[in-house]
Amino acid sequence: MINFTMHSDPNDSPVSLYGKHLLCTQDLTDSELLFLLNTAKEMKDAQFNPIHKKLFENKTFLMFFYNPSIRTHLSFTAAATELGGHTEFFTPHMTRLKAIEEGGESIKDAAKVISRYIAGIGIRIAENQLSYYGEGHALQVEYARWLDIPLINLASDRFHPCQGLADIMTWAEWYGKNSKPNYQNLKGKNFLLTWAKGKLARGWCSVQEALLIASRFGMNITIARPDGYDLDPEVCEWTQQNCRAHNASYRIIDDPNAGYEGAHIVYSRHWVSPDAYENGIYQKQNEIEKASKLKNWIVTNQRMQRTDQAIYTHCMPVDRGNEVTDEVADSRQSVIYDVAENRLHVQKAILATILSKTFYML
Repeated sequence: MINFTMHSDPNDSPVSLYGKHLLCTQDLTDSELLFLLNTAKEMKDAQFNPIHKKLFENKTFLMFFYNPSIRTHLSFTAAATELGGHTEFFTPHMTRLKAIEEGGESIKDAAKVISRYIAGIGIRIAENQLSYYGEGHALQVEYARWLDIPLINLASDRFHPCQGLADIMTWAEWYGKNSKPNYQNLKGKNFLLTWAKGKLARGWCSVQEALLIASRFGMNITIARPDGYDLDPEVCEWTQQNCRAHNASYRIIDDPNAGYEGAHIVYSRHWVSPDAYENGIYQKQNEIEKASKLKNWIVTNQRMQRTDQAIYTHCMPVDRGNEVTDEVADSRQSVIYDVAENRLHVQKAILATILSKTFYML
């Protein structure tokens, strides 16, 4: 279980993440989780402290994007800059990596060469860039196998650790005092993850990471989804294990209304069905059309009024009018922009603690 009494100063902590890969928050120990989150808070409170410019000085972080993202690209670029370093941007079209249908450079060779140039690499791959669920995560694992530098998961088809850390930091700030995160106060809170209609046909990584991180901090989990929209069974089993460790509840319902009663955090998101891949092709249009028929799955102000003054959270981009109404997304209870901001701070903590020896010497 999470040790909430860990020292608040990460530089005095015996925990070290230097040189480790970050593929999923479930891989982190309880102490490592709090170590990252406490570091993120300190960096947020002293965002432009000149000493931070030494942490990533003369270092480069490579961002390898198979899929685009406003938040991930800009927040990592800003994070590296504020730490005195640099980011480089890659797409598959800028490489000659080997593919099934054609020759090219192997992942092993690319990873070994990349390791000679830079301090760390982040990879983002999901949805329409894949031929089956799990392929994106498998690619990241294969890179991690051959890299001599840390790999940071910038979003795969299974997990999104950077998003999960920003989520939990924001929720803890809300239930803390004067924006100081209180992770102990999250224990026993009711977390509702609800499927929503949508036109973006999105994968499972963000919502699965949210389930894992929320349950690690002792929250009661409710997953509301229509029949045919179950998530990864292994991730759901890990979530249940986390809940059992904290004597927290876990349930899956198929009612778009029932989960709001007594909820403290509401997270709506459209995600695709397990049938999204057919014959190696991502069936985006089919998923959009199927979801469009389920019109009652949307967060409204009327539903939010049934909660225990719950906050509304989302990883963005928000599909307004489908996943949530404007009234809720723009309400005082909405933390969507706070979550987006905290991506910057948790990623600064990731770059500093995983890629910088200097961090442990200051």
